[in-house]
Amino acid sequence: MSRTIEIVEVGPRDGLQNDATLLDTPVKLDFIDRLIAAGVKRMEAASFVHPKLVPAMADSAGIMAVVPRDRGVSYIGLALNERGMRRAIESRCDEINYVLVASAGFGKANQNATPEETADLLDRIAILAHDAQIPLSATVSVAFGDPFDGEVDPAILGMLAARAAAAGVTEFALGDTIGVATPWDVERAIRIVRDAAPDVRLRLHFHNTRNTALANIHAAVQSGVTIIDASAGGIGGCPFAPRATGNVATEDVVYMLERGGFSTGIDLDRMIAVAHWLEKTALKHPVQSALSKAGGFPSADS
Repeated sequence: MSRTIEIVEVGPRDGLQNDATLLDTPVKLDFIDRLIAAGVKRMEAASFVHPKLVPAMADSAGIMAVVPRDRGVSYIGLALNERGMRRAIESRCDEINYVLVASAGFGKANQNATPEETADLLDRIAILAHDAQIPLSATVSVAFGDPFDGEVDPAILGMLAARAAAAGVTEFALGDTIGVATPWDVERAIRIVRDAAPDVRLRLHFHNTRNTALANIHAAVQSGVTIIDASAGGIGGCPFAPRATGNVATEDVVYMLERGGFSTGIDLDRMIAVAHWLEKTALKHPVQSALSKAGGFPSADS
């Protein structure tokens, strides 16, 4: 039997938050519907941050009010603070993802907090998600490098993983926010996190800024990780990190994994069609994925 790798689709949140094209709510809902039709079962659909900071996410509560609830999809809402956590709960998110930070430079620019302060805040507000019986995960931003401070001490990842586990998170994600990780960095980080929090599920989130994301995913999978973030078309980036270009493309990840004998539950042709729709209809600019240009193999008309 093939091993299953779960894909968490982040296009509707991380994919759209930094795009110059601001999509209307009905277009976002069309995007979500197309992703569901392609087989997506978990997706980031909302971000409860101040709309002045991330205008593309200003309609998150409205999105969550009308997403289809009868198609077996778990919708994840992002929260940076107590207000965001409460809004995610009020909006009936199926999961809430809180953001920790691995370095002070980015932390001050993004959340006005140090790594320790983001962990302290998680300690205080995790109870809100627990009381609402909503699964809580934590993602570490700039886990492999900070655009302001440079190298990140990998030991900080162990500290954050232990703090997150103690706060009751069910899943812990390492985010390569500026796309600087290499496979060797990934293997080392996974060892550190597993030593610190052996009972917490591990997820990886890569940006393809320096063309290493697929290699990093291979390293993660070889190290036993079974949950990977990806974004249709490779759209996205971080509005608080200079030159942080797009996420790794969902269709590129699916192609690599399924050619390797893994199961993702994603229909590759339909996901490629989503990338084409983003490029030609929704965003009206080129997307970064390779599969949207080259197609799968063997090709459908072979």
